Amino acid sequence: MTAKPKLAFYWAASCGGCEITITELGMRLVDVSEQADIVFWPAAMDFKYDDVRQMADEEIDVCFFNGAIRNSENEEMAHLLRQKSKTMIAFGSCAHMGGIPGLANMYDIESLCQRVFDTSPSIDDSRGTRPQKTTTMPEGDIDLPTLFDHVKYLGEIVNIDYFMPGCPPVVDQVWIVFQAVLNGNLPARGSVLGADGRSVCDVCSRDKAETGFRINEFKRPHEVELDPITCFLTQGVICCGPATRAGCGTPCLEGNMPCRGCYGPAEGVQDQGAKLASAIGAMIDTEDPDKLQTILNTIVDPAGSFYRFGLAHSIMSRMKYE
Repeated sequence: MTAKPKLAFYWAASCGGCEITITELGMRLVDVSEQADIVFWPAAMDFKYDDVRQMADEEIDVCFFNGAIRNSENEEMAHLLRQKSKTMIAFGSCAHMGGIPGLANMYDIESLCQRVFDTSPSIDDSRGTRPQKTTTMPEGDIDLPTLFDHVKYLGEIVNIDYFMPGCPPVVDQVWIVFQAVLNGNLPARGSVLGADGRSVCDVCSRDKAETGFRINEFKRPHEVELDPITCFLTQGVICCGPATRAGCGTPCLEGNMPCRGCYGPAEGVQDQGAKLASAIGAMIDTEDPDKLQTILNTIVDPAGSFYRFGLAHSIMSRMKYE
């Protein structure tokens, strides 16, 4: 790495939360800018794609790429930044596992477009108007990126050197990783940066239930007055802690909300949703098939609950509702 490393930040298919967590470094970001050259950050500065195209291969020391791959523009930039970067970091849940955009993989493109452009109650005069691949304007033709029929995570498109989980990664985690980058102390390639190998349950300080507790009904957080010191699962509220990697500092739990799973699978877990379903299934208080189905029916949106951030990275990734 050069004496003053060159850093790049890019935002693909995501909400922008990862960009916000970088700015939340505050004055520490100024320290970063004094120790490194930020050569590409279009969300915050006036950079163009051609600026990257004109760079030499591997001129960028570290690229923090956040967002899933939803369209041809996302894919093109993933390949371009991989070519121009020595080190590529999948930054945040969307790049790591597909994130919230990956939930769209349960539906085909036509169904999605019908909902967004034709039937959504939030649209008015624009109802039925869909974006076209090419639109002719007085100044010339405007070409839009091609929407893919399947949301992909970054590792499906290019080789990734490191992963930084989180939706978004918490500020302290980002700062630790930035310091490692600036000091040349990154771990072996393939490592998860700034997170823990244990599960959220392993580090959770809430009171755990005695062994053998059973669940007869699942509730959503807004349907019950949550006890601030007791395990959510013992209260019948789904918490992704048994299957989720620790390292976030548990801000959701401290705010009296269950873990939603944004840090991805804990060490040794192959499929986060399957692990969570297994853990929760073992807590259900019945062996009667009819009663079991009644209890399971109280889980609203099972796919969105168990695979909220990782559907695109899971064994369920290409299954669709009929």
